[in-house]
Amino acid sequence: MLVEKLKDYRIILASQSPRRKKLLEDLGLKFETLPVDVDESYPSQLKAQEIALYLSQLKANTFNFDKLCSSCLIITADTIVWQDGQTLSKPTDDRDAIRILNLLSGNKHEVITGVTIRTRQKTHSFYSSTTVYFKELSHEEIAYYIEQFKPFDKAGAYGIQEWIGYIGIEKIEGSYFNVVGLPVQRLYTELLSFL
Repeated sequence: MLVEKLKDYRIILASQSPRRKKLLEDLGLKFETLPVDVDESYPSQLKAQEIALYLSQLKANTFNFDKLCSSCLIITADTIVWQDGQTLSKPTDDRDAIRILNLLSGNKHEVITGVTIRTRQKTHSFYSSTTVYFKELSHEEIAYYIEQFKPFDKAGAYGIQEWIGYIGIEKIEGSYFNVVGLPVQRLYTELLSFL
């Protein structure tokens, strides 16, 4: 059991995402959150999962293990939305959210989460990818969603667990929880083999 294997570790989730925190709590793990503030720019030649992995590793590498306890285990993650060879980031304002949701409307995209697990002794990274299919969204639906839910902290300008997910997503291929922000089943498996 993972909970038993982790009992001697001080687990730190390096994220301020309430969704990631909830998903990790639901795995039954005891942990603390310690958000990291990093410049999330990345080399322009990186594509898709390379970006998500780079950013999760960047976050993990901000920790100085000389100043952390020997039993610390850091978990970092970064989720990107990838469509037609480009990243759809968090929207800057209403207009940008409308632009992004119009791109997603009637199309498919990939949600990719890079995860890094790090202790003083070793580091391991992996990614999970989910394909999401949106129906055609009307201008009214997009406007309503943005006004009611203000998805400015979400890559791709939407949360699958919110109203737009209920009415707009036709199907997904892959992990639902990955789209929420953390591929918990894969994380569980990776932690078991990491320890």
